[in-house]
Amino acid sequence: MKTKNRILIFTGDGKGKTTSALGMALRAHGHGIPVAVIQFVKADAHTGEYAALQKMENIEIAMTGIGFVPRPTDPRFSDHCRAAEEGLQVADSYLKSGKYGLVILDEVCVAVSLNLIPEERVLGMIREAPPGITIVLTGRGATQGMIEIADTVSEIQSIKHGYEAGIKAQAGVEF
Repeated sequence: MKTKNRILIFTGDGKGKTTSALGMALRAHGHGIPVAVIQFVKADAHTGEYAALQKMENIEIAMTGIGFVPRPTDPRFSDHCRAAEEGLQVADSYLKSGKYGLVILDEVCVAVSLNLIPEERVLGMIREAPPGITIVLTGRGATQGMIEIADTVSEIQSIKHGYEAGIKAQAGVEF
């Protein structure tokens, strides 16, 4: 009988979804658990988290996104769909490899909610994952199907954000 994997979601409009998932990566790393991170929308290889994870043994990070997603009517939208599909393929290979105890699908909820990739493909990949893996999904707009498949869901709510007061994104805080 297949052991149920742990599935966690960090969603909502507040700051800290990826940061929470990366905190789990740090914790897993400290316990010697190999980690894979797939970033579905982000495309900036100059972020602090990307630089740090690149230096850590037993952590793989794949940035498959190409940045801000335009409206579906924009001709560039199809490029984002292809990038998200590539992210799914990378995530599926990481999950099926049996090498990783923690796999983080960063911004996959956004990729699904913006119709870059179908929800059912993501859910199918999670259902087919071999036993013994903790799978973390992040991003705004977690679907009902994602929420149902998860055992832990945290909604991070924005109460106040410095950006609204004109504070620009800061190295070490936002990126």
